[in-house]
Amino acid sequence: MGTTLRTLIYDIGGGVPNGKKFKAIQTGGPSGGCLTEKDLDTPIDYDTLVARGSMMGSGGAIVMDEDNCMVDVAKFYMDFICDESCGKCSPCRIGTKRIYELLTEIVEGRGTLETLEELKDLAKITKNNSLCALGQTAANPISSTMANFYDEYLAHIQDKKCPAHVCKSLSKYYIDPEKCKKCSACARACPVNCISGVPGKEPYVIDQSKCIKCGTCMGTCKFGSIIHE
Repeated sequence: MGTTLRTLIYDIGGGVPNGKKFKAIQTGGPSGGCLTEKDLDTPIDYDTLVARGSMMGSGGAIVMDEDNCMVDVAKFYMDFICDESCGKCSPCRIGTKRIYELLTEIVEGRGTLETLEELKDLAKITKNNSLCALGQTAANPISSTMANFYDEYLAHIQDKKCPAHVCKSLSKYYIDPEKCKKCSACARACPVNCISGVPGKEPYVIDQSKCIKCGTCMGTCKFGSIIHE
């Protein structure tokens, strides 16, 4: 008790792997909140973590880096919480399911600004009206990620882009014609034959309507001509 999150991550845990930039740490398990760089000097104890929007919970901690999408992270934990709900009270049984559905809409590019308002309202209703601690803390991943990473939610909704390139429905692979060597390696590797071109003559092009966003082409190209955004 009293050890800071910074000490836990960088001294005890050895830091973020592969030189990646620290993004968030979720404490306490799936119902815990996601804390950010500004919280790294927070001492680990019950009251302090709760005051920061998280909790001690099961005593676990999960560190996320720049490659994690915080909207997708919230959806992942809400999926778990839906399965854990006993179903006795409707705020938890229905509220968590609806929150999960709204998050799914956002990561699939179907979310609107009204979706965000509904998420905020549902988070409050679920927290204030559920019978047990599961429902009362279920919205922590939503509330904390919306508070600390609201720009990521807006990017998914307004720009239809996932800044971390995690959400497949919002990602796109395309070939830079200036870098393409017209070697056909990407087309031959594509499992759905969505890349076309003429070897040695024309730059290759990806048919976005057929692309399944598997990334095989990017892994095959040796010239860095395929861009993922």
